[in-house]
Amino acid sequence: MCKCLRYACDKQQRRSSTGLILAILLLPEGATKAQPLPLTKSPVPAVPALTLPEALDYARTHQPELRAARERFLAVAADARVPAAQWLPSVGATAQVLASSTNNSTATVLASRDVDLPRIGGTTIGSSPRWQPYATTIGALGLRQEVFDFGRIAAQTAAGDALVAIERDRLQLTRLDITLIVTQAYYAVRAAHAVLEAASQAEARAKVHSDFADVGVKSGLRPPIERTRANADLTRFVVGRIRAEGNVRVARSVLAAAVGFPDPELDSVDAAELVPTTPSLAQVEQRTLAFQPEILEARDRQQAQHAQTTAIAAAERPNLFASASISARAGGAPANTGQVPEGQGFLPTIPNYDVGLVLSWPLYEPTIDAAVGASRQREWAYNAELASAQQKARTLAQQVYRRTRIAESALEALAQAAVAARANYDQADARFRAGLGTSTELADAEALRLDAEVQQAVGGFELATARAQLARVMGD
Repeated sequence: MCKCLRYACDKQQRRSSTGLILAILLLPEGATKAQPLPLTKSPVPAVPALTLPEALDYARTHQPELRAARERFLAVAADARVPAAQWLPSVGATAQVLASSTNNSTATVLASRDVDLPRIGGTTIGSSPRWQPYATTIGALGLRQEVFDFGRIAAQTAAGDALVAIERDRLQLTRLDITLIVTQAYYAVRAAHAVLEAASQAEARAKVHSDFADVGVKSGLRPPIERTRANADLTRFVVGRIRAEGNVRVARSVLAAAVGFPDPELDSVDAAELVPTTPSLAQVEQRTLAFQPEILEARDRQQAQHAQTTAIAAAERPNLFASASISARAGGAPANTGQVPEGQGFLPTIPNYDVGLVLSWPLYEPTIDAAVGASRQREWAYNAELASAQQKARTLAQQVYRRTRIAESALEALAQAAVAARANYDQADARFRAGLGTSTELADAEALRLDAEVQQAVGGFELATARAQLARVMGD
């Protein structure tokens, strides 16, 4: 986000204000001296503008990355509601037509996942198997209701809720990142405007001095070198203004992308803003460890793994459920009484019903025991990651806090430097107009003033972004 301001020629200069000044004031390599430069200011086109609170509100609603994070959270929350649905009754139906051999069963039934259907037999028992096939038909409707799960469903629900907590932390992390990005982009636009204003004023002053030197040379009061030096300085400041105009547009495009604005550029509003009070280092560390999303996510991930371990182990608990079904069936094989139902088994004309209470208990399942051991091992790994995240967060909090304090002190010094540079320029200008100073002296004073004003703008940007980073570290 700082690229819209720190547009130095060399990558190593992007973090220094000197590189910024060089990028604004120096001609790019390969520029043709014979090519005329526009000496008149071309105003930056007006675009929609927002205050910082408005930009943040717009980003919370329209920023694509934030919308995607919100949808992921809703998807995980929907997954967490799945285990609780096991308490609702399930209803199923089945219809079957079979041809098979029979032995002690007048109706042969395939097991159905949807219907709990008991097997009913009544054929003649023979000493040798019979291979003659007979038709069997059945139609059934069944219902199953959970009665007592011994905590299994609750453990699964808790594991799902723990995953929701992790996704909530990630959503908050995305919100904070978007807030930081938008804030940096917003103040980058503000700083770019300040640099443009300083460059434009420097160009205007250089134009006045160039005209003054031209008149002095024509009147014979000044040597010709005064005019050529003044024109060279004017051209240099024109370059600075042109670059500043371009960087305003770059910064505005970055702001538009940061908030998800549909237009290619978005401007900032120069409005009075409440400057927050920088808390103490102890307060920063305390809030960081309590509210930073990275730490909350690491802690919730460890708790979620523990809940997952409990849910896996709960699979070995008993399960008590009620079952009921109604059915109509018929088998074509002769029963013990010698009767064969009408339709030879192709018409399900014999009704039946059943109601039961079933207790099932997987007494020993080695794969579940192995899964529980693996899950506990992940818990220990997440415990170590939590300690690492806390250490990194504390170190980052200290760094950002000191960076903020340095930026505050630097901005005060930069403001004093700007006042001193303006006073020095006023003296040099007065000496030049009185014929006591030279264009070189005046150009040095102008460069010093422009450097101080741009440094002040950059210092304000660095302080604003440092405060935004401090808020991000504390989870605000």
